[in-house]
Amino acid sequence: MAEQQMSPLEAAKRIASGEKAAAVLGITDEQVKAFAALAYNQYQQGKYDDAETLFRGVTSLDSNAFYGYAGLGAIALARKPADLNAAYDNLSKAAELKPDDATIQANLGEVLLRQGKVSDARMHLEKSFQSDPDHKDPGVNRVRALVAGLGILIQEAEKRAKQQGKPTLAQAS
Repeated sequence: MAEQQMSPLEAAKRIASGEKAAAVLGITDEQVKAFAALAYNQYQQGKYDDAETLFRGVTSLDSNAFYGYAGLGAIALARKPADLNAAYDNLSKAAELKPDDATIQANLGEVLLRQGKVSDARMHLEKSFQSDPDHKDPGVNRVRALVAGLGILIQEAEKRAKQQGKPTLAQAS
């Protein structure tokens, strides 16, 4: 028996009613994950435009695929210069969909740090560190190193301020 073709209007109605585009188009969850894996490979190779196209496809096919938004956020963060607004938007969506993912929390914390929103960043960074107590997640370890480096910079700045007779951060607050 021949498979009945769906009109573009019918497909659009099904998607507009909340059905996943992937399901409407006959694409399985495994195939969506395969697109995401390919996108991740492109990201790792520094092929950000190709990775972004694939991750956008993933989020179009399945708007609940946290890994699509996480990938888009990581790309926006990795670009030179970083697009911190796009990174924040995509990582926030990924964190909403998978709040206990250590890498997403670490990347979101980094974005907020880079935006100068230290108190907001702290919550996400602490959550990422708690989610990776064994220090196995490379994304979390990268942010751990960033935070440690910032701590050293602050200590050095305070030491110099003391030497020059200027108020330190601790004295200013």
